[in-house]
Amino acid sequence: MATPIGNLEDLSPRARRVLEQAAIIAAEDTRRTAQLLSSFGCKTPLMALHEHNETERLPQLLARLQAGQSVALVSDAGTPLISDPGFQLVRASQEQGLVVVPVPGASAVMAALQAAGLPTDRFVFEGFLPRKALKRRERLAALAGETRTIVLFEAVHRVAATLADLVSSFGADRGACLARELTKLHEEVVPGSLGALHAALSNGKIPQRGEFVILVAGASEQVSADLAEARRVYDLLNGALSPDAALKLTARITGLGRNELYAALRANP
Repeated sequence: MATPIGNLEDLSPRARRVLEQAAIIAAEDTRRTAQLLSSFGCKTPLMALHEHNETERLPQLLARLQAGQSVALVSDAGTPLISDPGFQLVRASQEQGLVVVPVPGASAVMAALQAAGLPTDRFVFEGFLPRKALKRRERLAALAGETRTIVLFEAVHRVAATLADLVSSFGADRGACLARELTKLHEEVVPGSLGALHAALSNGKIPQRGEFVILVAGASEQVSADLAEARRVYDLLNGALSPDAALKLTARITGLGRNELYAALRANP
């Protein structure tokens, strides 16, 4: 069930009732959830359920559910299972024939999309990109032809590096939006190009503080088609030439940069 991502007024009456009536609340961070519960005087017991103990806690929670008790699953904030633990519990419950009931509410993904000014009819949620720079760039190369709006989460200490990689991978002129501290006191939603957003973050115009959501406009249909054509040409040449020679010739034929082409092919071998 969803809990507020910042503003406590976003806790719905239904969510409050479920939290109060549950036999136990499985929480990603019991300390943070305890603060939420104390704000409205809820005394429901808490059990920690996070990525490091979810497997071992499953039998206890399933036993409670099979005994007819209700278990409320919450993450630190927002909607659980969205880049948060809980998938194993939901799947195991369904396999046991138990009913799983979603209680919707606040979501950083949905809040960011509403304010970003980017197309929302189709979007893809990528969660957190890899922490390692090389793996992160490989993942971005795989998304080079993605035509849907891309939604990312990023930690404050990596957001500048990720924006720099986005500029390198997608170009400084690609439309984007940086959302920070959504629903909180210092909420900030800044639309602009990737280059402009990276510059604003680097020079301190956008503070490197809080929790970030990065939204990037999808590639044009032409960019997607160009990459697909480059893939086709490379596959044809690679059968007769060495991989390096095929790469160089593909770059010359398609007009794509060799590094850009290499990254895209590496991400989609």
